Amino acid sequence: MIDSPVNIVFKQLIDFDKSMPQPVYIQVSQQIVNAIQRKYLATGTKLPGTRILSALLKVHRNTAVAIYEELAAQGWVEILPNKGTFVLETALNTTKIKAASQKIAKAYSYATTTGFPFQKSFHLASTLPVTTAKYSINDGKPDVRLHPVHQFTRWYSAAMKRKTLIKKWNRPSELSHSIFQTQLCNYLNATRGFHIRPQNLISTRSTEMSLYIVSQLLIKQKDVVLVGDLSNYAANMIFQQAGANIKTIPVDADGLDIEYIKKHFIKNSIRCVYICAHRDYPTTVKLSAARRLALLQLAKAYGFAVIEDDYDYDFQFEGSPMLPMASADGNGMVIYLGKLGQSLFPSFQTGFVVASEDLISEAKNYLQLLDKQGDFIQEQMLSELIIEGEISRLMKKNVVHYKQRRDALCGLLKKSFSEISHWKIPAGGLSIWLQFEPKISLVKLAEEAEKNNLFLPKTILYQNKNTCAIRFGFGHLDTEEMTCAIEKLKSAYTKLIVNIPKD
Repeated sequence: MIDSPVNIVFKQLIDFDKSMPQPVYIQVSQQIVNAIQRKYLATGTKLPGTRILSALLKVHRNTAVAIYEELAAQGWVEILPNKGTFVLETALNTTKIKAASQKIAKAYSYATTTGFPFQKSFHLASTLPVTTAKYSINDGKPDVRLHPVHQFTRWYSAAMKRKTLIKKWNRPSELSHSIFQTQLCNYLNATRGFHIRPQNLISTRSTEMSLYIVSQLLIKQKDVVLVGDLSNYAANMIFQQAGANIKTIPVDADGLDIEYIKKHFIKNSIRCVYICAHRDYPTTVKLSAARRLALLQLAKAYGFAVIEDDYDYDFQFEGSPMLPMASADGNGMVIYLGKLGQSLFPSFQTGFVVASEDLISEAKNYLQLLDKQGDFIQEQMLSELIIEGEISRLMKKNVVHYKQRRDALCGLLKKSFSEISHWKIPAGGLSIWLQFEPKISLVKLAEEAEKNNLFLPKTILYQNKNTCAIRFGFGHLDTEEMTCAIEKLKSAYTKLIVNIPKD
């Protein structure tokens, strides 16, 4: 028997995968809806009976019945007893595809370009690295494999079962401060020398979101923002997108050169200074106590804000970490950015901003636009981890691992790179500032390394007339992986040197 036109359409258009978590009847019903919207199945068309449909698709008849019931529930078809199933005229139908040559096999293709102009941003061009190499170096990310998966499952399950969550979702705008805000304040007061209240704090999804909100509050077109000579590329992207005029300041062994600011800028000419005082990004040097005091005094005298990004405060291996500049700020000049939960899986880490009450109040308005829903389960869980001391325990446990990895990396570098590069053993953090001497082309080194199955993203390569260095992140590598990475890097370096033409 010759197939009817409708049966042919079903054979050509319908495709499903039983291994997918989505039920077959949902997969098929969605594709029939697509066919109706595109006018492959016109209004009034009688669809095959459930027996014929089950035979066409090679599925159980109950599945065929479920497909039509789903379509009927959504208003796409009408099921008439003893007559059949018919396509309905519905407001959800869209305009028929205009291209006369459009083939039925291409029914699910989608446009690659818009039919209208829109504004593209050069500043926000993706820096996301793509590679097929087995090994890679980053700028100093934690190892997600140290995340306590089994414990986390128990914590998350317990947080979801809290009856108070329903109240929070039903009353998201209540004025009282949450338990999480209170506990985060307590944690920061205990670990960073603060004396803050919930009014001085907002929590965000990430440090980047925190900085974006702050930049929207502070920066107007052409405002001068001062950053370190090399600085953080992600922060620079955010400042540029806000319209800032970025000026770079020299960084030496004592950190950002405050005297340079005094000599080259005048009062009221600077909008803000972005600084990683605890560990400069990317060089890892610490801002000295004298310069911290000088920067705070200059901020008060010149009237600019200080954005202090303390991205890896918790990863301290020797001695105690230096308290944030913000903990000694009595004039409201410092905006402090940080992270909580870096020993947890990345999606359950949280950023935060500490600042004066008036700025935080305004920042909350921006946060409502960007993330009105928030994540009450995450907040509930983090609150309990702070109260029970789990956050501190996990951090101390992981710091032991990272210290061992730092020492292993330094040993490998000493063995393979001591004659061609130099570095300082950092007291904390998850990266080493590896400087090459004599200078080489880092881009070519990265190309050779990738041929050898080791990826060096461009965002960790720093090269100009004065600098030839890599911000070598080690936190995500165990000892075996680190050994392989160093061997591959040395091999790439050797090939690069051999291929350099001699004068």
